[in-house]
Amino acid sequence: MSDVTEVDKAEPVTPAEVAQLDSGAAEIDGITESVAALSPSQLEEEGDIAADYIEELLDITDLDGDIEIDARGGRAYLSVTSSQDTNLRLLSRPDTVTALQELTRIAVQTKTGAFSRLILDIGGSRETREAELALLVDKAVERIEAGAQSAALPAMSSYERKLIHDVVAERGFISQSEGEGRDRHTVITRS
Repeated sequence: MSDVTEVDKAEPVTPAEVAQLDSGAAEIDGITESVAALSPSQLEEEGDIAADYIEELLDITDLDGDIEIDARGGRAYLSVTSSQDTNLRLLSRPDTVTALQELTRIAVQTKTGAFSRLILDIGGSRETREAELALLVDKAVERIEAGAQSAALPAMSSYERKLIHDVVAERGFISQSEGEGRDRHTVITRS
């Protein structure tokens, strides 16, 4: 059975709604809240706190990794890589990266008192996941082109849904997030 299921109704998403998460909104359990844009110094502080947290985790687990801090799209972005053949790949599984990202965000929030939109990448996991999501969109588009009214993707995080919305828009289709909390998913329709 396909990863994509047909859905009867879907409301199109506007370009403004697609850009909402990148332009200063956070989604927690399906509730979107405004998040103030952070200054470069605040993003740097977030990155430094997160890097300290991840470095301590790597020390505890006796894993080697190089940490790079960057700011992209108004978010602090941490990338953990290793030039050696280490067991860092143990931490690069999608569910593990998501869990570590949430723990890191909590550590940042505890120190700064502000909600964090930090993105964590371990061993290229984000790039790998983006490629998987693009394939998922391609399968959904194929179903729509074969005659389906719409196609629903599995539930995923707000960050992953944002990536899906971007890929769908590139393919010339429309996407909409539906559902609540952990069941929130993306539905794709023709434009």
